[in-house]
Amino acid sequence: MIAQCTHLNQIKDVSARTPEGCEECLKMGSSWVHLRLCLGCGHVGCCDSSPNKHATKHFHETQHPIVKSFEPGEDWGWCYVDQVMIQPVPDRRS
Repeated sequence: MIAQCTHLNQIKDVSARTPEGCEECLKMGSSWVHLRLCLGCGHVGCCDSSPNKHATKHFHETQHPIVKSFEPGEDWGWCYVDQVMIQPVPDRRS
């Protein structure tokens, strides 16, 4: 049986709060490898390959289950709760 995300109904039409980079890294003056966009609130955090892993920390703090790659040309997401990749990520714009 293929694992599926059971949280797609929690995806919102969000705008990136800090489109220029990871919200926390920008404040700290730190760097990142890749960026992830929280589809619950628009938080932009750095990936788990980055030193600070802010996207995952954001999930643990907020329980917002789904992030989407915030890299140009990528349309995949990750559900932290179900531990499954989502490709493509459903569009929630009205």
